[in-house]
Amino acid sequence: MGSLTLDTGALIAADRGDRAFWAFWKASLDTEKRIPAPVLAQAWRGPRNARMARVIDACVVVPLDRELAQDVGELCGRTGTADVVDAAVAVVASRFGDDVVTGDTTDIGRLLAALGSRSVVRSLADLRP
Repeated sequence: MGSLTLDTGALIAADRGDRAFWAFWKASLDTEKRIPAPVLAQAWRGPRNARMARVIDACVVVPLDRELAQDVGELCGRTGTADVVDAAVAVVASRFGDDVVTGDTTDIGRLLAALGSRSVVRSLADLRP
C-alpha cells in the first residue's frame, strides 16, 4: 500500500468509531498518511473528537500555504467546483502520489482526473468487511 491522503469523511468515520475504518487503520499503520489542513478545519470540533485526534496525531497535516491555495483555486476554476476542501484533497494526493480514502469517490475522482493524477480513490464503503 502506498501513502494515503485522508478526507473529511475518513476523519468522521474514525471519530464515530467505524469498525471498518479502524480495521483499515490498523492494517495501514506503517503507511505514511496526510491530511490537508482544510480537511482538518472541516472535521475538527474540539476535544470531544478524541478518536479523530488519534488519527490526526499519526498523520502529517499539510498546511494551506500560498502555493497550495493557488493550486486548489485553479483546480476549482478548471473543474467548476466550489468545494475547496475536496480540491485540496485532490491536489495534496496528486502532489505526493497518495491514494485517497474518502466517502466521496465521484467528486474526488473527477478532481484527480482533472489533474492527470494516478492516485487511487478508496471508498469508505469499500472498507467494510
